[in-house]
Amino acid sequence: MEDVAGGLGDRLLAWKGLAVAVMFAAMFLGERLLPAARPREGWRRSARNLGLWLANFGLSPLVVLPITAWAAGRGLVTRPDWWSGAPGLALDIVLLDFWIYWWHRANHVVPLLWRFHEIHHLDRFLDATTALRFHFGEVLLSALVRAGVIVALGFPFASVLAFETLVLIAALFHHSNLRLAPGFERALARVIITPSIHWVHHHRLRADTDSNYGTMFSFWDRLFATRSPTPRGPDMPIGVEGREEGDFARLLIIPFLPRR
Repeated sequence: MEDVAGGLGDRLLAWKGLAVAVMFAAMFLGERLLPAARPREGWRRSARNLGLWLANFGLSPLVVLPITAWAAGRGLVTRPDWWSGAPGLALDIVLLDFWIYWWHRANHVVPLLWRFHEIHHLDRFLDATTALRFHFGEVLLSALVRAGVIVALGFPFASVLAFETLVLIAALFHHSNLRLAPGFERALARVIITPSIHWVHHHRLRADTDSNYGTMFSFWDRLFATRSPTPRGPDMPIGVEGREEGDFARLLIIPFLPRR
């Protein structure tokens, strides 16, 4: 039985990797063919972002994946029959997205969490590489907290992997510099987070940075009154108000430095 479960997990991980790779390639190409804003900084910026991603890519099979797999096998609740199959998977995805909304919001409110999450926001432009740019400390903290949520509600490993895949695809999309037809994007924004919504979250103005916390579904921000009224502009300054970007080595140590 364990071999069957392990085989299923391997297949799901392979499909997750393929889906994310295809989405990254599509966004990376699309935002160069149809850019919404003029790209800035060039290859050095992309290299910093991909360097942070490589650190987390190496960390995932050693720490993040084992923590997730361990938690998924130790649910504290017995799920009723109706909470299974396709309806159960859909409910799991909505509940996990509800959790990640509040986790994202906590990363902006709790000073310790912001120290690590700030590294993501220090990027001075947005494109698909920004979706991969997170400090390893944030990834570890997120995995630990998520493990508690998985155990508490008994999320199966398949649901967690499906959600992670959708989250990564969504992040690549809403961080991208892809130009969309205005009417099409407005229609999408009623349900999911689009680039126009998330770019405002990266606005170099703290009032906007502390808004638009949704990851997949856009209705959480409307429900909890955290949607910013600021419209996205092509020259909107991106980053953290009062803080500056650093080189790759400095980005790794910024969370551990004393604050002035």
